Amino acid sequence: MKSRETLIRLKKFQVDEKRRKAMQIEGMIAEFERMANDLEREIKVEQDRANIHDPSHFAYPTYAKAAIQRRENLKRSADELKGQLNDAKDALSEAFEELKKVELLDERDQMRERAEAAAREQAELDAVGLMRVRNMPA
Repeated sequence: MKSRETLIRLKKFQVDEKRRKAMQIEGMIAEFERMANDLEREIKVEQDRANIHDPSHFAYPTYAKAAIQRRENLKRSADELKGQLNDAKDALSEAFEELKKVELLDERDQMRERAEAAAREQAELDAVGLMRVRNMPA
């Protein structure tokens, strides 16, 4: 029984770790998207300031070009992280299913042990009752 409790603790730890990893990836995606949106606003401001909105124009602001490249890199990284997030969520689901299986096995074993204990107790009570009936005067 002790090994089953240890296994349950291990499975719970694994679920918690996988949940933390998924949350960390979600946080990174949100941060990258926030940064990309900030860059988008900065690009618009720079374009309005220069009054040039065509990146292929010879006088297009250098800062805006760099910001566009950085924004695209952030979006690409966020997309890659979304794939990692899907994998992390799949791993979390698998770990959770494994935990539930172990917990159900443990619950089934505990129910069986309680049933066995109740049967032993009932058998003892039946034996005491039979001894009393046999010892009663006729």
